[in-house]
Amino acid sequence: MSDHEFRPVKASQTILKELMVPHYANFGGKVHGGVILSLMDKIAYTCAASHARGYCVTASIDSVDFLNPVEVGELLTLYASVNYVGRSSMEVGIKVVSEDFHNGIVKPTNTSYFTMVAVDEETRKPMPIPGLVLEDDVEVKRFLEGMMRRKFKQHYRDEMRQAKQALDIRQELHLLEGQNCRLA
Repeated sequence: MSDHEFRPVKASQTILKELMVPHYANFGGKVHGGVILSLMDKIAYTCAASHARGYCVTASIDSVDFLNPVEVGELLTLYASVNYVGRSSMEVGIKVVSEDFHNGIVKPTNTSYFTMVAVDEETRKPMPIPGLVLEDDVEVKRFLEGMMRRKFKQHYRDEMRQAKQALDIRQELHLLEGQNCRLA
């Protein structure tokens, strides 16, 4: 690869701010988690497409833990950065915080990692993306952590596939004892 096929992390970093309006509320009066997930997917796409300079799709989302509720009237700020790139896929790290203007409180609400894949719009096949220029220790650390997450996810998928293939429910029925279930 030549130098023009690498892009610095900061070239695609993205910030999205949105006011949480009453329309976003769930039955409990808080902002619906699906609204936040939709905004996270939107910023992941924007960040990934900016890096790839093309169309991208969401391939997977690591766990999303809702750390604090988001109230109607708060400003939600999402920060996205490409942490790791492979041949056609990339990991986009997302941090979400909410701000209560009236009380001056800023609180973290979510952190997650989205795996995005660059796709050729005509063939719908994965396409190569630029590499990353890592300019500081934080970017190097995030890239290495992204490599580790990718390796761990593949290891988990392999182990789960093997465990499912080896599962003999007749031998494992004893594991249901004490669980919140019953056999019909």
